[in-house]
Amino acid sequence: MPATRLAITALAALWLAAATPAEARTDYLIDYTVAFVPADKAADVTMTVKPDTGRAKRFRFTMEPARYGNIEGEGIEIDGETVTWNVPKKGGTLRYRYGPIDNERDPGEFDARITDDWVIVRGDDLFPSAAVLLTKGADSRTRLRFDLPKGWTFVDTGYTRNNADDAFVITNPRRSFDRPVGWIIAGKVGSRREMIDGVELAVVAPLGSNIQRNVVLALANWVFPEMRNAFGDMPRKVLVVSADDPMWRGGLSSPNSFYMHSSRPFISENYTSTLIHELVHMATRVRDKSGYDWITEGIAEFYAIELLRRAGGMTPERHAKVLDDLAEWGADIKTLKAKNSTGPRTARAVLFFQQLDAEIRAKTDNQANLDDVTRRLMKKRKVDLEDLHDAVDAIAGTGLKTMQSNLLN
Repeated sequence: MPATRLAITALAALWLAAATPAEARTDYLIDYTVAFVPADKAADVTMTVKPDTGRAKRFRFTMEPARYGNIEGEGIEIDGETVTWNVPKKGGTLRYRYGPIDNERDPGEFDARITDDWVIVRGDDLFPSAAVLLTKGADSRTRLRFDLPKGWTFVDTGYTRNNADDAFVITNPRRSFDRPVGWIIAGKVGSRREMIDGVELAVVAPLGSNIQRNVVLALANWVFPEMRNAFGDMPRKVLVVSADDPMWRGGLSSPNSFYMHSSRPFISENYTSTLIHELVHMATRVRDKSGYDWITEGIAEFYAIELLRRAGGMTPERHAKVLDDLAEWGADIKTLKAKNSTGPRTARAVLFFQQLDAEIRAKTDNQANLDDVTRRLMKKRKVDLEDLHDAVDAIAGTGLKTMQSNLLN
C-alpha cells in the first residue's frame, strides 16, 4: 500500500477512535438550586432539566405530601404521593418546597435540623429518587448550587466543586439519573480540610461546636492508606459533618459523607471507633438484605479495630485484649441472624470475621484475607449469607470451618 494511503488510513482510524465515545454519549442536563428558608424550617428547590444529545422524557417521584409541597412545573401530574413530571421537549423546571427539615430521630434528638444560623440535612431527602424515562443511552450531567440566606457564609457536600461556576458536580456511574445524595451542611460553620492519600477530607460543623476537627484529620492520616489497601479505590472526597446537642448522639453514613455527633469518642475505651466504623460503611457501601445486618455491621466494626491495628494504633497485646472483651460481651449470642445487629451481636460478628480472616490466611498461605472477600461484597452492594458464602468460596475454596458455624443458623 502506498505511503499516502497508509497515512490516510491511519488518520481515519484515529478519527474514528476519537469520535466514537463522543458520539455514543447522549446526555441531558440537570441543574438543582436550593434556597434554605430558616424562618419556615424549609428549603425551596428548583430542578431544571434541558436536553442535549439525549433527553429525559419523564420523571416519576415519590413525594410525601407531609414533606413536599408547592409542587409546580409544566407537565406535572400529582396522584397522592406519586408526582409525575412529563418534561417538555425543550426542557423545563420543577419547583417544590421541602419541609419541615427538622426530623426527630429520638425524643429531643434530631438527625436533620435547620436553625437561624445553620442547616444539616441529607440530599436523599431534599432530592427524591425517581423512575426516569429517557431516550436510549441517555445519561445526566448534574450540577448543584445553593442560594444561602443573608449572613450564611459556607456550604459543603460530599461532592467536589467546579471552580469555574462554584457548583457541586454530581456523578454516579451506576445511574443514568444523578441526584445529589449524602450530607449537606450550610450556614455559619467552621471547616478544616486536607488532601490525604488522594482524598479530599472536609470536617465541617456549626461554629462553636465541640468537634475536634484536627483530631479527625490526624486519625484519617493514619487509616486512609490502610483503607485504600483494604478496599481499593477511595472516594475523591469525604465530608464529615458534626454538631452538638440537640442533634442525634450517633453516627450515620452516606456514600460520600457521614454525620457524627461531637460527643462521640474517636477511639472509645474498648478501642472501637465510631469515626472509622462510619468511614468503612461509606467506603465499602455494603448493605444488608433483610435479616443480615450482622454482616454489614460486623464488617464495619471488624475494620474499625483492624485498620487501627494495621496503622500502628495499638500493640498486639492491646489487640488481644480488645478481642477478649468482645468475646465476653457477645458470649450469650447463639445466632447472628436478626433484623438489627447492635451491641453483643455485633461484637460476636466481629469475632466471626476475625476467625474467618485467620482461616482464609491459613488456607491460602497468606495470599488472601478478609479484604479480598469484602471487595467482592462491595461489587454486590446488597448482601446476604449466600453472597458471603460465594465470596469466601471464590477466595479460599469450600469447606472453611468458620462458614459452618452454628452462629449462621
